[in-house]
Amino acid sequence: MKKKFVSVLCAAACAGMALCACSPEKEENVFTGETANEPAYQANLDAITPSAYRDVEGLDLEPGTYISVIGKEENFSYWKQIRAGVEQAAADLNEALGYSGGDQIKVLYNAPADGENIDEQVNILDEELARYPDVIAIASIDQDASGVQFDLAAENGIPIVAFDSGNVYQEIQCTCRTDNSQATAAGASKLCEAVGDSGEVALIVHDSVSDSAKEREAAFRDTLSAEHPGVTVAETIYMDDLDEIKKNAAAEQLNVTLEEAEGQQTAEEGQDTEQSDETAAVMDEINSIADSMSDEDAVAYCLSKHPDLKGCFGTNVNATQLGLKALKNMDKIDDVVLMGFDAGAEQIEALQSGEIDGLVVQNPFGIGYAAVVASARTVLEIGNEAEVNTGYVWVDQENMEEKSVQAMLYE
Repeated sequence: MKKKFVSVLCAAACAGMALCACSPEKEENVFTGETANEPAYQANLDAITPSAYRDVEGLDLEPGTYISVIGKEENFSYWKQIRAGVEQAAADLNEALGYSGGDQIKVLYNAPADGENIDEQVNILDEELARYPDVIAIASIDQDASGVQFDLAAENGIPIVAFDSGNVYQEIQCTCRTDNSQATAAGASKLCEAVGDSGEVALIVHDSVSDSAKEREAAFRDTLSAEHPGVTVAETIYMDDLDEIKKNAAAEQLNVTLEEAEGQQTAEEGQDTEQSDETAAVMDEINSIADSMSDEDAVAYCLSKHPDLKGCFGTNVNATQLGLKALKNMDKIDDVVLMGFDAGAEQIEALQSGEIDGLVVQNPFGIGYAAVVASARTVLEIGNEAEVNTGYVWVDQENMEEKSVQAMLYE
């Protein structure tokens, strides 16, 4: 059975509000019993540091300014929250400036429709460059994929802001995101404590190319090495390798290795022989079996190699969800401690039921909001911080009903 662990709330949303205006007449601040009406998303803004990125005050953009925002995905709850933050910042800007109709600040959000599609994101970036926006904010799926486009943007005076993930491009004006190292280290330590600081764990990483994935994997491994040496990473599963994993699993069912089958097929290409036909048939069967497998089947295949596995950690909402489905399919959900990132509806339900033991919940609304603020500051040339930390909170069964935590959850 899973071990119970003591929940510790990592302070992510904390803010003080102190306004004190003094006038020559020394007007007194008299408490009337009324409190200021705060928006429902105030906790998301309060989690952002520096505080200059929590509101749109002083961002006197010209009418019709165009801010282009490009995300990684369109449909998952995490990205819907980012979009909500983007759109709220746009609404706040227009309200603060009194713009309407054609004068409004135009903030357009685009993202690949189906999953983190690198080619589709690059195409969106090309299309946006052709519209000559005043600034582009982008969450790069592959931090190396858009160098040509960024150079073109620079040539045309279009600055670039990054959000959610960092970017290797040297001219990035500002990056708005979670402190991935700090957040992952907190989650890694929670997992190690839950498995008794010993044994094997698995790591499911959302991809092998993005800056956020690389940072979180490195932070997880570094935390185990430095603080929990009794815990080892027995398996690392990259979600962009799942198709290859399925083929390996299929080949194993046929008592061959994928390398042997592919190598033999390559060696026999162009030969009109009975042997080459047999090799092609084997590859066809491998592909057929692989096509019939789900992503959770591929993850379960990897996890099943480690019968003594004690824990599993997912580096984003998709990775955590895959771990959940795979462990349930394996009938191991009560034997393996599962933790990870983010808080979609299924994750929250699984946390309530005890199938997930804890979550590092980011602040996607705050990420989207801060990205627009950083973009506006870039257009106005009033200076930006290199990094804007949008905060996170640790959530488990012990604290998930607390008001400060509830404010950060999303579905």
